[in-house]
This record gives sequence, C-alpha cells and structure tokens, in this order.
Amino acid sequence: MTTGIVGLGLIGGSFAKAVKENTSHKVLTFDKNQSVNLQAKLEGASDGILNADMLGECDFVIIALYPKATENYLKENAGLIKKGAIVIDAAGVKVNVCNTAAKLAKKHGFTFIGGHPMAGTQNSGFRHSRSSLFRGAPMLLTPSSDEGIKTLEKAKKFFLEIGFGSVVFTTPEEHDQRIAYTSQLAHVVSNAYVKSPQASEHKGFSAGSYKDLTRVARLNEEMWAELFLENRGNLLTEIDFLINSLGEYKAALENCDSDKLKALLKEGVERKERVERGN
Repeated sequence: MTTGIVGLGLIGGSFAKAVKENTSHKVLTFDKNQSVNLQAKLEGASDGILNADMLGECDFVIIALYPKATENYLKENAGLIKKGAIVIDAAGVKVNVCNTAAKLAKKHGFTFIGGHPMAGTQNSGFRHSRSSLFRGAPMLLTPSSDEGIKTLEKAKKFFLEIGFGSVVFTTPEEHDQRIAYTSQLAHVVSNAYVKSPQASEHKGFSAGSYKDLTRVARLNEEMWAELFLENRGNLLTEIDFLINSLGEYKAALENCDSDKLKALLKEGVERKERVERGN
C-alpha cells in the first residue's frame, strides 16, 4: 500500500509520521517548501516526493491544506489520481470542499471522503508535528450518502490503525454547524479575550482559568480567517448567541440583581453537568 500526503504542516506532518510508525505503507509526501520536504525525508517521515508521476501509485491520498488550496489541488490533479484510490482531506470546514471534490471524484473514478482530525496544538508547522498527535482522538469523516460500506470500513480501519481513538461519520453540513461552536467560537473568544489591557498585567494574578481561556488565542491568522469566512453563517449564529447570553450577565450586574445573577450562574452549572452526562 502507498499513502500520499499533500502538505506537511502540523497535521500533514503528523499524518506522515503516524503512517510510517504504525503501518507498512510506503509514504510519499509533498510540500511547496522544499526545505520541509528534505526535513521529512531526513526524519524518516517520507519515503520520497509525491510528484505528478507518483500520485497515480497512491492507494490513499491525504490532503492537509487549507480549504481553498485543497479545492485547487484537486482541480489541478484529479486526473492523475489512481482510479479506486481513497482521497481524504483534513480541512477544518467541509461543505464547500466536499461539494467540489465529489464532482471531481465522480468524473475521475476515485473516492473522496471529507475528513477532519480532532487534534492539534496552538503551534503550527512540520517542526511541531509528531506521530502521537492523533493518539486517542476522534477522526471525523463526511462521506457522500451513496458511499459503499466496504470503502467506509477501509477508511475507518486506516485511521484506527494510525492511532485515532474513534472514527465518527457525519454530513458536511452537520460537521460545519457543530464545529462552529466546538472549535471556531472558542478561538474567536480566546483571541478577543486576550486583547484586554489587563492581559499584560496577568502575571502573579492568573492560574488555570486564564491559561485555559487563552491557550488558543495563539493561532495561525491566515488559516483561521479562511475557516471562519468559509463557515461564516454558522459562526455568526454562535457569536450572536454568545453576545445575547453575555448581555444577560451584563444587565444583571448593571442592575445589581443578585437573584438574576445567581440564576444565570446556576443555569450554566446545570447545563455543564447535563452536557457531561450526555443530556
């Protein structure tokens, strides 16, 4: 088996290392930065360059690029992909990528499955990649509705083999709606929160709460701006809900309304407990 990986940032690099460490696959990789290609080879994460001639040898192709770059790569190279190969992207939004890729896959005879590994760090780039990044994490897959069970089982087996703890199947639309809350809103809030003038004075006055809330304030602005804009409808819905909720707390404080404030806080605690119980 041969796996090709396009893009050797944190995610692509970690995929390369995880496949090399946990399977007997030949791994071919490509990054537009030639020094990264060399580094991957030197570290044993790659068996060679994934060029146009070698793309047709790959049984699996993982595209670890930004959404628009993923679409462009497929438009330019779809005709070179092996018929019957499974192509999976790793972009943080799914609807637009899957719509474009599904048409190309049907035309050229390969299988496309949208993917999103639920793992990462606040750091980016190949130098931060590691084979253990996905260990125990969920892998989200958004196949087309008519995809065969054998292909889905093959994809599931592959991701479990390289270290993921579970594989979750969903639709591109559901993925983008949920990820707006679980990931994108958290990054917006963290990034906005750390802009307070008090942030520069936090030393000696902060502990776990500050660290937890500001961890993802350090982000790749190019990537996250694209992700936010690609999913802006869902993200705007979540931002509006948060603003309205904060408005209730603000009003209770302005009115010195202790009963209302305690009720809001209790409601939040109870909601957290219900979520943890799965309700």
